[in-house]
Amino acid sequence: VQLVESGGGSVQAGGSLRLSCAASGFIFRLWDMYWVRQAPGKGLEWVSRIKADGYIIDYSDPVKGRFTISRDDSKSMVYLQMNNLKPEDTGKYYCARGTVNGNRGQGTQVTVSS
Repeated sequence: VQLVESGGGSVQAGGSLRLSCAASGFIFRLWDMYWVRQAPGKGLEWVSRIKADGYIIDYSDPVKGRFTISRDDSKSMVYLQMNNLKPEDTGKYYCARGTVNGNRGQGTQVTVSS
């Protein structure tokens, strides 16, 4: 199982970023996929989930209405479009397979300045 996140960066509050996660080593279309994040000095926080069917999607309250998760099973990719970013969105973002605590990649850093 390999998950490789990309697309992070430094932006000002109100800006946007699109995170990507490239998956390999498993049958991607069969798995629910998650985005989770970890702020400096804090624990892992669930951000969003997209089920294997692609239709059932959930967001945590802090990101609802600002973030959009999607997947492309033909490319084994999952994405997180993040709009209207806030300083509290700062952290390392990971995609995870199956559950919040499932296999993760190395993560991609997102830094939002006020």
